[in-house]
Amino acid sequence: MDITVLVGTTKGVFLLESGPERESWSLRGPFCDGWGINHVIGDPESGRIWAAGGGQWTGAGVWRSEDHGASWEVSQLANGGANDWIAAHPEEAAQFGMEPAPPAPFDGQVEALWSLGQAHGVLYAGAKPATLLASRDGGESWEEVSGLCAHETRESWQPGAAGLVLHTIVSDPEAAERLWVGISAAGVFATEDGGASWERRVRLSNEGGGADLASHPGHSHDPLAEEGTIGFCVHNMGRATDGTLYQQNHHGVFRSADGGRSWRDVTAGLPSTFGFPIAVHPRDPQTIWTLPLNGDSIGRYPPEASAAVWRSRDGGESWEKCQHGLPKKDCFFTVLRQAMATDRGTPAGVYFGTNSGSVFASFDEGDSWNTIAEHLPTVLCVEVLDRST
Repeated sequence: MDITVLVGTTKGVFLLESGPERESWSLRGPFCDGWGINHVIGDPESGRIWAAGGGQWTGAGVWRSEDHGASWEVSQLANGGANDWIAAHPEEAAQFGMEPAPPAPFDGQVEALWSLGQAHGVLYAGAKPATLLASRDGGESWEEVSGLCAHETRESWQPGAAGLVLHTIVSDPEAAERLWVGISAAGVFATEDGGASWERRVRLSNEGGGADLASHPGHSHDPLAEEGTIGFCVHNMGRATDGTLYQQNHHGVFRSADGGRSWRDVTAGLPSTFGFPIAVHPRDPQTIWTLPLNGDSIGRYPPEASAAVWRSRDGGESWEKCQHGLPKKDCFFTVLRQAMATDRGTPAGVYFGTNSGSVFASFDEGDSWNTIAEHLPTVLCVEVLDRST
């Protein structure tokens, strides 16, 4: 099994490659013309890679590579400031061989793309402001999933610190019509009819002694929260092989056994309620990893400036600190919402990237850690493409 760690950064995509032994790593990149890339995913069957991102200057788009990164092509979904400048300064632009691009399908509707998901032959993209797009031809053409965009609560959705972004897309491998998305700061939404209708799923469960609204750590800091909910600022979600959903949000880690209809607080035992990523074991539904940060307004770095991944092997009922090989002092990096992933090895590999440009990996499910890349641009996402040789 060949493994490629897909790294999206503020200056394009990088590929970290290794064989099944995961002992030595080579680096390729940057790709995608230096765009800021918020999310990169790959298809283990075809090897195709997609990268989503953009911004005010470049506009929004999805890059794709059919040859494992040797060449890339972009589907421009919305034009940005660069195109406006070219149109306004044709003589200067001509000196650089630049010409105005034709109108893009979502001009004026989306600013950047934040997430990707693939399921049952459909490629999904989440945008800023919160919009869900779908492609049925591998990323060449796109359409809006209008059921979500027209949700009855949309007028009440509020932006998080990065804006109103649809940043997480989770699918059910057994049911093409079932999908979950995370929007900051609007909450978790689910569809069970292929996107025609959506339900907001943010109810707090008291099952098993879970915290109620009044006692939930940090919940009082969310002025948008409604009574009986876990709040709307979801940061990241993952789905286990048994269907359990896990979520790291602005106020803790939560678990749902009923498709997100209710969430149980499993934060107890962690050093803070705040963090961005959560990763789920590829085979064991009880094993999860997260990387707590010290808080929203006090730096967003590891508590006591000591880096540690926290692992649970019982679905969040208890947690253990894993930091052998990680910087234990004077560590002020941030790990963002899409910047932690696993491979399908035995034991499973766990990876995360930092805003200081490092990628760390564990090949014993968190017991020990190694640096497999450093001095990259700010890492915005980490995903894994592992293919049988």
